[in-house]
Amino acid sequence: MTNCKSFALAAFLSIVVAQPFAFAQADDDDDDAPAAAKSETQTKAPAISRASKNVPELILGSKSDDFAVNKKDFELVAGQGYRWKITSAAGLEYKFVTDLFRNVWMNQIVINDLEVHMNGGPAWLEFDAPGTINVQFTAVRPGEYTWSVPDLADKGMKGKITIK
Repeated sequence: MTNCKSFALAAFLSIVVAQPFAFAQADDDDDDAPAAAKSETQTKAPAISRASKNVPELILGSKSDDFAVNKKDFELVAGQGYRWKITSAAGLEYKFVTDLFRNVWMNQIVINDLEVHMNGGPAWLEFDAPGTINVQFTAVRPGEYTWSVPDLADKGMKGKITIK
């Protein structure tokens, strides 16, 4: 038993005391670049918080225009949790389709204070009447995704979601 404790202590101390070594890249040629050029090429990533952030609400249709959309393009950050209200404000039936749901970690979907928890994303959200669906998820995979109301995309009911 003493040998085991000694070995564990030696392993622990070797990890704590070990100095990390940095190896220079042989083809690293940006050391001579001016500071201004370096700052332009290095973009600071947006801060990620533990709290979920609100995505601007997406409103499909309006009382005066069944094909109106209040916002078409959205920008998200990988690793960040989000809450997204998607609302039908008109009398048409809308089938909201996006490839985003297959590329995020889906937390829950809330409809009239009723929660739906699932293992994987939904195929689409369907609005048979005016109302709001609140989708909670964590953006996982950077990329460019689309959303649309397929039968009405040619009338402008489509957009883009970018995860950086």
